Amino acid sequence: MRAGRFFDLDDGGPLRLELRSIDGHDFTLLRQFGYRTRGYDEPFVVPADLAGFATDLASVPGVFTWLVPRSGDFLPAAILHDALVDGAHRGPRVDRVEADRLFRTAMAGLGTGRVRAWLMWAAVSTATMWHTGRLAVRVALVGLVGVVVAIGALATLDLLDVWNHLPWMGRRSLPAELLGGAAAAVAIPTVLSFSWGRLWRAGAIVGVALALLLHVTVAVALLFGVYRLLERLVSGPADRSGRRVRDRVDRAGT
Repeated sequence: MRAGRFFDLDDGGPLRLELRSIDGHDFTLLRQFGYRTRGYDEPFVVPADLAGFATDLASVPGVFTWLVPRSGDFLPAAILHDALVDGAHRGPRVDRVEADRLFRTAMAGLGTGRVRAWLMWAAVSTATMWHTGRLAVRVALVGLVGVVVAIGALATLDLLDVWNHLPWMGRRSLPAELLGGAAAAVAIPTVLSFSWGRLWRAGAIVGVALALLLHVTVAVALLFGVYRLLERLVSGPADRSGRRVRDRVDRAGT
């Protein structure tokens, strides 16, 4: 039971995940469930909607859903993580760092691929770092991301022979520059990740992933921005829930 086990709280059998949509973005549970894992005598219990708990499933920004969708085999773990972070569960109390670790462990038990599980753990760990509110922690977080983005931009200019001053690239052949850039994309974020303290593994994963996927992320972000602009021009502005006001008013009037 190293990776833990999800179970139906009412009959003790396999997990039965039943959700009700609130607004298409947030959901409540129609059936509570539990999660047992090594190191805890009591199970973690995620309550049904009568307790007022709501989840947005996996909290993935739109520009990254091509890599990690909001739903998948990891969904029960994502809902458990929301409950642990919000303090909406019954059972042992844990801090955000432990909630993040349990999220990763629970995903492993559900059969989520290790690369995806560690990527998602690293992503929620960045949110945990920001949530601490401590200036030094936030500086370490923003510093790593900022340095990786800046060096990635310079490496792109070097690759295009617009600016040739990075020592691991410079005026070399294209294969040599690509190899040097890939090596730096791994080495530099890994070194910077130690500024994250005990979460250095999360820093290394976030930094390396950002460095390697920077161009794809920028391209997707630009396309996503074009879509949002087009949607606003065609459908009008959206309210806080993301619903298009013009369409909702028109439908109400028919």
